[in-house]
Amino acid sequence: MSRRADVKAGRVVRCAIYTRKSTEEGLEQEFNSLDAQRESAEAYVASQKNEGWVCLPDRYDDGGFTGGNTERPAFKRLMADIEAGGIDSVVVYKVDRLSRSLMDFARMMEIFERHKVSFVSVTQQFNTTQSMGRLTLNILLSFAQFEREIISERTRDKIAAARRKGKWIGGRPLLGYDVDPATKKLVINTSEAERVREIFGLYLERRSLIKVVRELNGRGWRTKHVRTAKGKEYGGRAWDKPAVFKLLTNVAYIGLVRYKTETHPGEHEAIIDADLWKQVQALLRANGRSGGMFARNKHGALLKGLLHCAPCGVKMGHTYATKSGKRIYRYYVCYKAQKQGWDSCPCRSLPAEQIEAFVIEQIKRIGHEPALRSLTLAKLKEQLETQTTAAKSELIVVERELGQMHTELARVASDAATNPHATARLADLHAKTQTLDERVSALRQQVSEAEAAAVTKDEVDTALAEFDGVWETLSPNEKARLLRMLVQRVDYDAQKGSVAITFHPLGLRSIGQVQVEEAAA
Repeated sequence: MSRRADVKAGRVVRCAIYTRKSTEEGLEQEFNSLDAQRESAEAYVASQKNEGWVCLPDRYDDGGFTGGNTERPAFKRLMADIEAGGIDSVVVYKVDRLSRSLMDFARMMEIFERHKVSFVSVTQQFNTTQSMGRLTLNILLSFAQFEREIISERTRDKIAAARRKGKWIGGRPLLGYDVDPATKKLVINTSEAERVREIFGLYLERRSLIKVVRELNGRGWRTKHVRTAKGKEYGGRAWDKPAVFKLLTNVAYIGLVRYKTETHPGEHEAIIDADLWKQVQALLRANGRSGGMFARNKHGALLKGLLHCAPCGVKMGHTYATKSGKRIYRYYVCYKAQKQGWDSCPCRSLPAEQIEAFVIEQIKRIGHEPALRSLTLAKLKEQLETQTTAAKSELIVVERELGQMHTELARVASDAATNPHATARLADLHAKTQTLDERVSALRQQVSEAEAAAVTKDEVDTALAEFDGVWETLSPNEKARLLRMLVQRVDYDAQKGSVAITFHPLGLRSIGQVQVEEAAA
């Protein structure tokens, strides 16, 4: 039955008008952008009165919400009413008022089609029930998404340029600084700056994040309290480990600004001097960012998390045997043997002190023998070259697949006029393209990091030569941290009776400096 026949039968087309504006600017005016959009849509619905179209009294207005996602209160009400069967047609001023995301829009169209709800754009004059309307919709929505991405790129470029000039680009000010209302620059808050210096000093003194947290909370100190121009309040809460770590690693305190992996001289004054900063960062690296299972390593297992069972390819866990409530000896056990039975692994268990002493002696031996140091350097270069080659090979494959995906996108877009499912297919292709783009970026970063991790002969010689002299001066926990910095993994093969040590390239580069600072402490 045609829609005109429906009207003659007394059927009414219930029209919901949806309006949206990305920012809150101007919404306080008596007649704002949302009102203008609604007025235009109401006029269009009135022109279709002979077809039985009527405006629903409910307003679906989203002021100050982006069209890049669906986290909008009025939009959610609209979709709920559609699901409930209370709407026959959705009318908007322009298609990008409903969404700027092709993938989101495709999902909306599936819901509209399932509930037999039509979609009308007033200014672009098309209807989704017609093939030309679907083609126009796909083209307009693609341009809307392109426009949103261009705006995002411009915003990112603007932020990057400001950061590289050392400018404060907004956000909540950090402890020790306030924002000058006139210049919008960071200025030192004298009393807070003293607290920041004391927190840095406390960490060097206590050498533990949790001990610093307890001390700060014991003094009644709180994080930075901020009240926005709209009256919202943030911060002013008790300290915890992440908050202290974030403060201790914020380069703003030495007069720098960070943009992604880059740091640039800032326009603001430094609170912490360079020497204190270096000492704290070295100690943080030595202690480990979060500790994890190493923080619970109360028995001083040097190879915990490093030792692997070579035949099984799994890690070996640390444990100990007791007698009459006393610990007799420590040992490492293959997780596979522990979970699947001792017959599943040729290694089973390994005395801890024996394997730990062997690994330490091998590292010391490498440090004393130039030939072994040269062999270690060659193995490191081979390891990095393998990683780089693998990443580059995968990058070629993914880039080729990305090119094929773009070709498929163009083909599906050309079929949109005759294929009613083209919108959903386009959304799926856009999602896959975005995934591939992210993988390409990750692989390029991986290649870059692998190339930057290359170490020289002098760096290897220095790190391994200093190891022997510093090792005996360290505490058990410091030894475990030092070993984790130096060694990436240790593989034990019970069948061959061999032990293979894989070093961290970046650990070898920085270990000499950290060793000296730990020994001095």
